[in-house]
Amino acid sequence: MDNDPGPQGPIPRFLQWAIKPPQSYAVYLICLILVFTLSFYAGTQKPKHSPAPPSATTPSAPRS
Repeated sequence: MDNDPGPQGPIPRFLQWAIKPPQSYAVYLICLILVFTLSFYAGTQKPKHSPAPPSATTPSAPRS
């Protein structure tokens, strides 16, 4: 097991780097800021409304 080459590829190497204590605090803060920013952005979007079909139960004004 001493000859284990370690993580292969960029994602496992990043995860190995990111779980160390000094970096983990920065990664946690960045994730919090990202979640806050994305949720704020999503909350400021106006929903797209489709035009409502004319209602059959609403009486119309009489035509002259």
